Amino acid sequence: MNEHTMVDPDLVEMMESVFTTHRTAIPPSADGAAVLDPQLWKVLDDLGLARLTGSESHGGSGADWHAAAVLLGAAAATAVPVPVAEHDLLAGWLLETAGLPMDGRLRTAFLLTDPREASMVPWARDAEFLVALRRNESSWMVSDIARERATITMVQNIAGEPRDRVTIDVDNATWTSVPDHVAETYILRGALARVLQACGAMERIVELSIEHASSRVQFGRPLSKFQAVQRLVTGIAAETALARAAADAAVARVEREGWNTPGAAFSVAVAKSCAGHAASTVVRSAHQVHGAIGTTHEHELHRYTLPVLAWRSEFGSVSKWDQLLTRTAVDAGRDQAWSLITEGRPVPGVLDIMTPELGIIE
Repeated sequence: MNEHTMVDPDLVEMMESVFTTHRTAIPPSADGAAVLDPQLWKVLDDLGLARLTGSESHGGSGADWHAAAVLLGAAAATAVPVPVAEHDLLAGWLLETAGLPMDGRLRTAFLLTDPREASMVPWARDAEFLVALRRNESSWMVSDIARERATITMVQNIAGEPRDRVTIDVDNATWTSVPDHVAETYILRGALARVLQACGAMERIVELSIEHASSRVQFGRPLSKFQAVQRLVTGIAAETALARAAADAAVARVEREGWNTPGAAFSVAVAKSCAGHAASTVVRSAHQVHGAIGTTHEHELHRYTLPVLAWRSEFGSVSKWDQLLTRTAVDAGRDQAWSLITEGRPVPGVLDIMTPELGIIE
């Protein structure tokens, strides 16, 4: 079931309008770097979209993941870089889970596996507070750390999005204990957010590929009349549809059953795997359809293909999620194959996705 059918149509229209208007008004940066527009962030905050899924008692709008899926997809489909996933679905959720306050200032979150340093932290340079999740010898803990108390080295991913290196003084931060399942849920939430973003971008890639194949003429005929091009476009659309179906199924399951269930972990793992494999086909075939023009900076295709490739590897690579799914299927065995699909079961090793040698911080 498409997420748009689960969300109020007026809300969907408003979300899409915000990002479409912003894309029209603000041209992409000359060097391809993703830059956060403070005015856009203020608009999102004023509309209640920056903290969409937080409870009303915690300063949020009280929406669910169906609405979050539409929001993430709308931003990705317009190539508008904005940290709604990091601020709301990760940082805001961590603070609410820990019983810590949340105000309107921009936040991002990260999992601290090194004693003092984390890499690939999204939007750290723009955030006013950094929400850290770490493990000591007895429990998982959360801290809300002001940006000026951290050292930030600016790094970006292949799509030009901020993925900074952050160093913090663990000993002088205030930490609050959270339940043990929070760390795994954090990874699952981040993975599903990236899947939803990738789906939004791939759906735009489908549109661009159809438009190009229909309008571009070669040898006196539109590209869409060539069977080889038809196969490429069909493959792009099919893989995108598969990824979207898996993403929607995961959202539906976590909304129906909650995050701390066997079905949630399995559904997110399936979605991450499907979207990751789809990304390879979609990006490769889209550039084949567009030819040389699709590789130019002036054409907008790269504004979608590069983020899709970047998001594919965040919160766990495709191969790691495939390994977890394979292990889960083998453990279930032939007799439990159907119940694995319909009910799910625990997916061992989710923490290993991001923490292969998780250390205990003294």
